Parts: sequence; C-alpha cells; structure tokens
Amino acid sequence: MHIDDAVGAFLHALDDERVVGAINVTAPAAVTNAQFSRALARRLGRPAVVPVPPILLKLRFGEGAAVLTTGQRVLPSRTEATGYFFHHGQIEEALDALFV
Repeated sequence: MHIDDAVGAFLHALDDERVVGAINVTAPAAVTNAQFSRALARRLGRPAVVPVPPILLKLRFGEGAAVLTTGQRVLPSRTEATGYFFHHGQIEEALDALFV
C-alpha cells in the first residue's frame, strides 16, 4: 500500500461521518509476497531473490511465521464502501509512484 493512500484513508475515516467503527487500511488489490517481490524486482530492474525457506521462518518466528508464509487476505471493503478512492490501487502503480 502506498503511503499516500494509507494517510488518505486515515484522513477519510476522520472526516467522513459515514465511517463508524473500524476500517481496514490495506491496499485494494491484495498481492502475495511472491507477487510483491517480482513487481519490486521488475521496478528495480533486478532479479527477484530466492525466497526464504518456510522452515527458517518457523525457526525464527515460531507460530508467527504463519502470517509470513500463508498471509492474510484483508481487503478495504468498508473503506471503499464509504467513498474512499485509492490513488495507487495496484502494486505497480504504488511502486512507480515511490520510485519517481
């Protein structure tokens, strides 16, 4: 998620009366770690690195490694439903805006 959209979503939540309770401030297009790594490598013009073996993550982070190896698919449904528009909704757009 691009920092501009994170800040924008927080400001939207503070300013819009329709936002009541918790909202998810996540990118609208979920990507896996592998997809993110490939997109970042393309943007930097470098090869994608070899992923860390899950067993090493398990040794280092214990049960917390599950979040790193399987992930969580969290989408900003309520954020969008209350009218927030993401300016960098796709990973490529967010990376391009970061590396201008």
